[in-house]
Amino acid sequence: MTHATGHLSGLSCLMAADGVLPDRFREVMAAVCTPVSVITAMDGLRPHGTTVSAFASLSVTPPMVLICLDRRSELLTLVRAGRRFGVNILGNMQAGLALRFARKGPDKFAGVCWSLRHDLPRLTGAAGWLACDLAGLVPGGDHLIVLGHVVDAESMPTLPLTYHSRIFGTHTPARSQPVRG
Repeated sequence: MTHATGHLSGLSCLMAADGVLPDRFREVMAAVCTPVSVITAMDGLRPHGTTVSAFASLSVTPPMVLICLDRRSELLTLVRAGRRFGVNILGNMQAGLALRFARKGPDKFAGVCWSLRHDLPRLTGAAGWLACDLAGLVPGGDHLIVLGHVVDAESMPTLPLTYHSRIFGTHTPARSQPVRG
């Protein structure tokens, strides 16, 4: 592999001239702790949803979030058409829901407790809920970055479900360490 060295504000940067290998990229990203959410939308009277880990707050004024959906996602087609989506931020006891909504195929909602909130599917017991109006779509490789204006928000006193090193878990406080210096 060839490398080019750059200098930016006194920091040395090492960049791979031949690009990042997908398997190495996946390994690095597996080490990043991410929230687990189920993005939902309606198709007439039928609910749809998919699990994502690419979700973040974007702005407070106005309140906005971003999610990332595969360009081939059926849910993306519904979000584009309906111009709305729900974000169900899963609680630490909802790993089963994360797996259910991560799979392909219909009937993901069979046997799942949910309700309509702002005409969007809201999963019962989720640690957080956001109803969003579609604000824009931005290309991002094999995904689209979906920008949403938040029109409703609710949180529950539940620990969030996270994904790290390819396993589900939740946040635990770091032990205090003395500051040296």
